[in-house]
Amino acid sequence: MTLRWNSTAITIAGVGTVGVSANQFNYPFGMALDSSNALYISDLNNSRVQLWASNAWTGTTVAGQANGTSGTGSSYLNKAAGFAMDTSSNIYITDMYNSRIQYWTSGASTGVTVIGNGSCGNLTNQLCYPYNVIRDSSTGNIYVADTVNQRVVRYLPGASSGTVVAGGNGQGFNNYQLNYPIGLYYDSSTNSLVIANAGANNIVRWVIGASNWTLLAGSQNGTIGATSTLLYYPVCATFDLYGNMYVADTYNHRIQFFASGSQTGTTIAGVAGTQGSNSTLLKFPYTLILDNNLNMYVADSANQRIQNFLRY
Repeated sequence: MTLRWNSTAITIAGVGTVGVSANQFNYPFGMALDSSNALYISDLNNSRVQLWASNAWTGTTVAGQANGTSGTGSSYLNKAAGFAMDTSSNIYITDMYNSRIQYWTSGASTGVTVIGNGSCGNLTNQLCYPYNVIRDSSTGNIYVADTVNQRVVRYLPGASSGTVVAGGNGQGFNNYQLNYPIGLYYDSSTNSLVIANAGANNIVRWVIGASNWTLLAGSQNGTIGATSTLLYYPVCATFDLYGNMYVADTYNHRIQFFASGSQTGTTIAGVAGTQGSNSTLLKFPYTLILDNNLNMYVADSANQRIQNFLRY
């Protein structure tokens, strides 16, 4: 099957300037689509999660404060990074600077702390500036990229203490270590985590129960580059139903496509090493998601917008 995307994007959220208005962002980070094709977006530095209905010009705040105020109370967030959403649009939010995961039921004005205690720590009931959270819908297990602790922790449903399933051996480039893990993807077919190991400039697979990772993309030893086989601080990796991998190669300002089983990427959005704000360029893209038609949504974070690259 041939997969192609228009290299010119359509801006579907944001106006390209930093702000707290309903049509603005301050570094959009995570994204998720619900069944109606409404787009949920975590607005990192505004410490909120915004809901953009399909074809809307403005967003509605569904978690955190609409005016971008950060805090520690149950109605506040402090740096809203990655989030996971269930089929009822309830969300688990990485409240990064509060070192906790907050659970917001759909329509709620406050969240409940389900993981972490609000202070940075390395015990199994603590987190330290986590960047991302994912949920396995079949089991309810939650996986947290506990970034500063250089580990991924699994939490069973209802548990406040977790088990380290990847990393936890200090920051480094060895295959038993992680180096600023940010993006997470759970592969149920292999019971493994695909980790955007940003500080090591690679994407790795860590089978649950294994003691080390295997390389999927980028350099084994952390080499930075903008060639077809190298990456520079990748923040996100996701997959389509054919097993192809899509990587937000953040500091290279591009999206890389890796055919299933290949470690050689093709640039499908942006231009390697060139940042910009026109419709063909990106500036520090943090994350991407795909819809059911494999249209691609990119959080073009430093451009304060969400870009849609249509498949054709």
